[in-house]
Amino acid sequence: MKKILIINGHPDKESFGFGLSESYKKGAEKSNAEIKEINIRELNFNPNLQFGYRKRTELEPDLLDAQAKLKWADHLVWIYPVWWSSVPAVMKGFLDRVLLPGFAFNRKDNSLFNDKCFTGKTSRIICTLDQPAWYYKLIYGNPSHNAMKKGTLNYMGIKKVRITTIGPIRLSKESFREKWLRKVEILGQMNK
Repeated sequence: MKKILIINGHPDKESFGFGLSESYKKGAEKSNAEIKEINIRELNFNPNLQFGYRKRTELEPDLLDAQAKLKWADHLVWIYPVWWSSVPAVMKGFLDRVLLPGFAFNRKDNSLFNDKCFTGKTSRIICTLDQPAWYYKLIYGNPSHNAMKKGTLNYMGIKKVRITTIGPIRLSKESFREKWLRKVEILGQMNK
């Protein structure tokens, strides 16, 4: 049985992003996958990595729980809007505080390279845009995709990362959104 963790990085509970999370979860439930969730907006934590990696900052209970869920899962599903070609601030703070040395990677002595702690896991990114996906790729070069896939997930050892980009959301019709909710439910059912 596949163990799936859905991580929602949208700070607005009434957003389309929460609808996407529910659709993915609904599909995954149909496949009898084991499912856990993290809604970053509901966590109680300081998003500022105050001392960088120079000095340890104790993790709040919600972040310790998040780490346990991340380790538990076989498949990580990240759902968030792309804002300013990046993830929302609260999600960036979550990544900074949770994906620490000794958890997401281990530093090697006398080397610039690290051992990756999340090898063998897979991931799906589902992100929304206020512009067409083709425009984001052609004009901007998919910076948030590169940051999450290469700079974060691949760095942790997750090699198989699929990305679903949905846009434009702003000014979209209800039929457009309903179509995407159905597609995301199918992704959940396929555990992809």
